[in-house]
Amino acid sequence: MKSVIQKAKRVIIKVGSTLVTNDGKGLDHAAIAKWAEQIAHLRTLGKEVVLVSSGAIAEGMQRLGFEKRPTGVHELQACAAVGQMGLVQIYETSFRVHGIRTAQVLLTHADLADRERYLNARSTLFTLLQLGVVPIINENDTVVTDEIKFGDNDTLGALVANLIEADALIILTDQRGLYSADPRKDPNATLIQNAKAGDTALEAMAGGSGSNIGRGGMLTKVLAAKRAASSGAHTVIAWGREENVLSRLAAGEIIGSQLLAQTGHLTARKQWMADHLHTAGRVALDPGATRKVSEEGKSLLPIGVAAIEGEFGRGEVITLTDENGREIARGLTNYSSDEARRIMRHQSAEIESILGYVGEEELIHRDNMVLL
Repeated sequence: MKSVIQKAKRVIIKVGSTLVTNDGKGLDHAAIAKWAEQIAHLRTLGKEVVLVSSGAIAEGMQRLGFEKRPTGVHELQACAAVGQMGLVQIYETSFRVHGIRTAQVLLTHADLADRERYLNARSTLFTLLQLGVVPIINENDTVVTDEIKFGDNDTLGALVANLIEADALIILTDQRGLYSADPRKDPNATLIQNAKAGDTALEAMAGGSGSNIGRGGMLTKVLAAKRAASSGAHTVIAWGREENVLSRLAAGEIIGSQLLAQTGHLTARKQWMADHLHTAGRVALDPGATRKVSEEGKSLLPIGVAAIEGEFGRGEVITLTDENGREIARGLTNYSSDEARRIMRHQSAEIESILGYVGEEELIHRDNMVLL
């Protein structure tokens, strides 16, 4: 079996904080130069590359003299602001050696949750790739708060893969891949070379936290692979210090763990709905509606709604759950939360008599719904 990177045309490469900053000692110029050289090689093979790089906060901590990651929001934002300067400078310098232009793109969840900003970000990235530029993406930690964070750049990498319909996501980390158990505790742990992205067994294997420099752990990488797979992107988790790791993956060598997507690309609109980390509200379905939506692919009618949480307007993205609270789908609602509460548990034929008008027969049409 060959590495999925060999045939991938559009690749997202995510590099973790511990690699970029040499375990928090400061930006690792030599390592970044090697990745730039390998990315230049990938481009000669006809591949489009987007780089998602952590390291701004870690670099800022080092520059400002913090020995431990600050807990205050404003201190973290200050570290990000200072560190981002150094991060961009070293990437620009490293890629310039190979005649490659780079662009800094800072994103927040709000950028991807808003439909217009989502499309703008998508168009900008496509344009940069067409112009032969390598986008360097990071979360905009200088303005974001914990309530609206992506949480880690593994998730951001997966969302970017979905945003531009990438073929593959490479997550370079300080571990050699996903093991069947924690290799630091279990000498019999084995490296998982090939698996299906989204397999729940992988989440159990990936338990544990990351380093004190970054925020991610192996679990976030497994979950990122699951998210990327929803748009048809495969994921490779590999040790970032492996010699020529990117070039060897592009040559077809299997390195680390390869988590394969089982579905093709979703449409851009449905992927946008699926990528919402925070939705406007939640609608609980009764067992009958759950079956019709999740198994039969039917639209959601008001009569199938058992409960409604949150306040939302017409056209916003809301989450659909089963009777146990498990998320089964997301979709664009045809009615506001106030209207939905008035028509829930009623037949569609009764909507006009209850509201005084009828917009649509469905609370959410199947064409505006994506299953999770």
